[in-house]
Amino acid sequence: MKKQGLKLNAADLYNPNGVSLKDAVGIFGRGCTGEIISAEGLVLTNHHCGYGSIQQHSSVEHDYLTDGFWATSRDKELVTPGLTFTFIERIEDVTDIVNAKIASKEITETQSFTGKFLNSLAQELYEKSDLKGKKGIVPQALPFYAGNRFYMFYKKVYSDLRMVAAPPSSVGKFGGETDNWMWPRHTGDFSMFRIYADANGEPADYSPENVPLKTKKHLPISIKGLKEGDYAMIMGFPGSTSRYLTVSEVKERMDATNSPRIRIRGVRQDVLIKEMNASDKVRIQYASKYAGSSNYWKNSIGMNKAIIDNDVLGAKADQENKFAAFAKEQNNEAYSKAVKEIDEVVAKTSPLKYQRTCLIEAFLNGIEFGVSYTMFDKMKEAIAKKEASKIDSLKADFKKMYERIHDKDYDHEVDRKVAKAMFPLYAEMIPAEQRPDIYHFIEKEYKGNYNKFVDDMYNNSIMANEQNLAKFLKKPTAKALNADLCNRYYRSAYNKYTELAKELDPLSDELDLVHKTYVRGLGEMKAPVPSYPDANFTIRLTYGNVKAYSPRDAVHYKYYTTTNGILEKENPDDREFIVPAKLKELIEKKDFGRYALPNGEMPVCFLTTNDITGGNSGSPVINENGELIGCAFDGNWESLSGDINFNNDLQRCINLDIRYVLFVLDKLGNCGHLIDEMTIVE
Repeated sequence: MKKQGLKLNAADLYNPNGVSLKDAVGIFGRGCTGEIISAEGLVLTNHHCGYGSIQQHSSVEHDYLTDGFWATSRDKELVTPGLTFTFIERIEDVTDIVNAKIASKEITETQSFTGKFLNSLAQELYEKSDLKGKKGIVPQALPFYAGNRFYMFYKKVYSDLRMVAAPPSSVGKFGGETDNWMWPRHTGDFSMFRIYADANGEPADYSPENVPLKTKKHLPISIKGLKEGDYAMIMGFPGSTSRYLTVSEVKERMDATNSPRIRIRGVRQDVLIKEMNASDKVRIQYASKYAGSSNYWKNSIGMNKAIIDNDVLGAKADQENKFAAFAKEQNNEAYSKAVKEIDEVVAKTSPLKYQRTCLIEAFLNGIEFGVSYTMFDKMKEAIAKKEASKIDSLKADFKKMYERIHDKDYDHEVDRKVAKAMFPLYAEMIPAEQRPDIYHFIEKEYKGNYNKFVDDMYNNSIMANEQNLAKFLKKPTAKALNADLCNRYYRSAYNKYTELAKELDPLSDELDLVHKTYVRGLGEMKAPVPSYPDANFTIRLTYGNVKAYSPRDAVHYKYYTTTNGILEKENPDDREFIVPAKLKELIEKKDFGRYALPNGEMPVCFLTTNDITGGNSGSPVINENGELIGCAFDGNWESLSGDINFNNDLQRCINLDIRYVLFVLDKLGNCGHLIDEMTIVE
């Protein structure tokens, strides 16, 4: 890192006994990264990371998705229930503890991978730690290197976050799905929130008495500019990579996961976008759901393409050949058998994973309407036993279930249309003998008429509307529960899921153990060069440089974009490429203030060679001095196979230039007061 240009010391990056960069970076929500950019708890993350919260606060009357939101004072910052920010307090290597438990036969090697054991271990170690009883502390133990090492994380979770700033989607999502995973990019993908705490700076649920968190570390912001070759590092929480897969496992990812996901999400999204375009109410309700679905739909398309284009299968085959030679040289029988054993397991898991993907995408995630069949069973039992008090209690639970289904972001008629698309699509993709038994019921009772079945379910289920629920609660009967079509459908789908899980779980256990051997062997083969563990949504640092790239013959991409490209892409007839009038005026007048390049142009995004994946969204891009220069938000299309095989030549991280963030905040949002609380380095 020093050779690349870093001017900080290791303790400046991570210091368990003092303040370091890691104290300014945390988990934003449940799947992104955020960074602290002021001494008063101001958090910067991506617009797409804050999107669910922006949508949560939006309505037809207050359409913050379309218009943006700018809190001009602290009292206008919006309380955002359910949103959290998580710091890492401490990390400990607990490998010896786990290995001792395996050696003493307290647990088996297979059990060391299970959530049950890891949660138990985390609680056991927490009980003995000096952090026991402190507010907001959550312990977590996780395997690394396929279970060859284990680490313990002590997290500190703050639960009072408030929305501070979000540009309109025409800035924060400029380019929409068309530009997603693409370069050149002109997306102002940022939003801002603030962490609040009690008077002592400790985590606390929302209270008007809470105050902005006085943070022990925040990132100074550099607007000095950047040039190609400059050092850049990213600290964040990458979600998941699979860099140690075999050829057979890569094929399984393509055929059993990505391909069915692409097909099913494509059909569902076609239904949703048509309904969203027809109604502002539906557009707001489904904005976050659609964005979340579409993101990994397109990622799956790009990954399958990049695996072929970048010859990932060839690279994996080469890795297997080298490993076979290494195993022979070491005369290690376990290593010699590892790849063959993995292939044998994958031959069994692939058809099951294909079924599971179809089931999850079409029904468990695709269709929102569903009921708790266990609650139906409890009510049926209470009715049979004539337990009046239990029935009354369950009536209240039924009302809560209804409210959970019919929340503000659910439209029963939109979901009905999704269901009418999903049932026949799933039947096309899965043979009759492998489908949930609801299909046999539809064939028998409805002569295979999916639309009629869906209409009956969406019209007549107890949970379909308030009238049906009220009628049932007035006189609950086992007959009504048994006849409920949503209960029958949802039970059938989950029974199928459970059936697949029972087949897959022992195979997964078998695969875990072989992978542990394979990954250990790959590490030994590579030694003394160190290997890094796959991402698992724990804090990581990646370093590299600002760099352009050439994806194919005669094509070369610069390492940065400017606002000129925003006007070049503008299309008033396409929601993805609308440019707000005020932003257009600022660009045309070149009213960029101190944030412009020396030539007067305004930078928007830039490229680095950093290694990121999902979960890194919102991560700080930091220069050699530990100053914030940007916010990571995407990867490039040509390298979407990077989660499986990192390509040094093609892999690029797409980052939002911090100068564009400040420009939008200042000139478009009139939030100079927020900039005043930051530490700006010119």
